[in-house]
Amino acid sequence: MIEKNKSVNNEPIVSPQIDTDFIIQVATIDHFHYAQIIVDEMEASAKLRGTGIAKRSPDYIKEKMLEGKAVIALSHEQVWAGFCYIETWGHGEYVANSGLIVSPHFRQSGLAKRIKEKVFELSRKKYPEAKIFGLTTGLAVMKINSELGYKPVTYSELTDDNAFWQGCRSCVNFEILTMKDRKNCLCTAMLYDPAEEKKKKAAVKSLEQHKQEEPGLLEFVKHTKIYDLLLQFKTMILANKNNSGSLRHAFKAMLASFL
Repeated sequence: MIEKNKSVNNEPIVSPQIDTDFIIQVATIDHFHYAQIIVDEMEASAKLRGTGIAKRSPDYIKEKMLEGKAVIALSHEQVWAGFCYIETWGHGEYVANSGLIVSPHFRQSGLAKRIKEKVFELSRKKYPEAKIFGLTTGLAVMKINSELGYKPVTYSELTDDNAFWQGCRSCVNFEILTMKDRKNCLCTAMLYDPAEEKKKKAAVKSLEQHKQEEPGLLEFVKHTKIYDLLLQFKTMILANKNNSGSLRHAFKAMLASFL
């Protein structure tokens, strides 16, 4: 049986990121024992911020690990440091990187950004054509999303999959979402559209090629008769700098040859 984070040639779809502080990798069955810690911290963090969050059970977290749709960060002593997972909606047309959480012991270390980058990489590898979106109230997450290429959008641009919106039921702000007919809430909606990103890159590439192919003014002049005439005129000036009459005569002759 092929592991969820392995390709057919047994190579990891997304390689672990190992630095001096953390090991950031795709979660597997080996990380099941961290599930309860993760959901407890998600709930505690939401209460501390005074914002809502869709509650998840330890079994749900384990399911994501088993599917190869979660990223976990550990210290080198195997202490849990952070987590994030992938959800798919609309038959894979939309992907959400959800539940980003960092242990209080490891905050202010830049870990959230590294986890977000890793789960974004995993999402792009697994679902290269899918739109990746998120709903968040956290300014730090909004900043990370912007750096990854997400753009703020209206709720109407997100998935219309009812299963996604039902997941918001456990959020304390669900009543607000319902009252506004799912058109707005306290969360900011952000979206990464790979199709738009391809268009943008193609436009930039086309512009760069055009600049390379388009000769500059100096190159244009060098490849025309004008350049030769300018060189002649320079020579005439140097040769007749003390004789204005000869200089005028030479200039008229040059113009006549050009016209």
